[in-house]
Amino acid sequence: MSPTPIYLDHQASTPLDPRVAAVMERYVGCYGNPHTTSHSAGIDAGKAVNVARRQIARAIGGDARRVVFTSGATEANNLAIFGAARANCGRSKAVTVATEHGSVLEPALALRDEGLKVEVVPVRRDGRVDLRLLESIVDEQTNIVSVMHINNETGVVQPIAEIAEICHRAGAVLHSDCAQSMGRMPVDVNVLGADLFTLSAHKCYGPKGIGALYVGGRPRIVLKPLSLGGGQESGLRPGTVPVPLCVAFGEACRISAEEVQVDADRMGRLGARLLGAILHVCPSARLNGSHRHRAPGALNVCFPGATGDELICALEGVQVSSGSACASAVLEPSRVLLAHGLTNEEAESSLRICVGRFTTEEEISLAEEVIRQGLCKLGL
Repeated sequence: MSPTPIYLDHQASTPLDPRVAAVMERYVGCYGNPHTTSHSAGIDAGKAVNVARRQIARAIGGDARRVVFTSGATEANNLAIFGAARANCGRSKAVTVATEHGSVLEPALALRDEGLKVEVVPVRRDGRVDLRLLESIVDEQTNIVSVMHINNETGVVQPIAEIAEICHRAGAVLHSDCAQSMGRMPVDVNVLGADLFTLSAHKCYGPKGIGALYVGGRPRIVLKPLSLGGGQESGLRPGTVPVPLCVAFGEACRISAEEVQVDADRMGRLGARLLGAILHVCPSARLNGSHRHRAPGALNVCFPGATGDELICALEGVQVSSGSACASAVLEPSRVLLAHGLTNEEAESSLRICVGRFTTEEEISLAEEVIRQGLCKLGL
């Protein structure tokens, strides 16, 4: 066991960057309502929120007026899917992918209750969408398509720019959940080409409880709000935004965009080193998902002959997981890995391992030794 826990579950959540914490702390006592313009307390709060909005937009190459603050990625995904589908009633089909996060897949399936036909596109063994198959499904009746950029369990990267071309040729709106992308890969809304983008602060070293939906498109994509009762966030998300969280989110995005290449190179190197060590100790282990199209430092490894719970217990002191954090209470094999073509047994024998910005070489060395001892204990 490592004397100090080694955190290798950065796809579940990331630690708060001290620089972000320092900025957020300055606004904890900010009591002004940022939507009030009749006095300095409200005006100052509003200015701080607008600075954060500009930082987020700049980090993704977008327009600050199109950043809509939400409580997190789950709300942003729901707003994108329900909002687009309900605003464009002339089209009767929604399309998503079998490996999507539950906050995309469940709202998409719920559209069946509103009269839409919902297509769930399978993935290949490597976790990537077959573009020819997708093109055969997306047609002039398609309203909304939702495909995540980086998968939250496997780290597999989807070809969003190519998918955007397919969608736009058919006149469909493309939403991409990019919650896992900021801080791990460059995110440029103009390069990726989707119309709607989901972002999350706590996946890029910011605080929990704040996210955003970027509403792109030319002209701007029209959405129906999920709730009513105020004109905040361009009428799409009524309610008073939390100033300290907005400010922290903006700073987290600023840092992530400025340091993404350094972070990505380093995380990629550490992840490759850890995978090499695992395969050296356990040659039967294998990486789930594409080797080539993968976010830096994000691993999902199958260890035949042991269950995920057995592995987690054997790797005491190394904090990893056996699936999505949002589905950890579900006692079933990962549906994402099953969609890759893994058997129930293979899916149950898999661990998600992900390094982050603050993971050190020393921690990787310690993790390698814990993993070696743990796998030997299990007879793998």
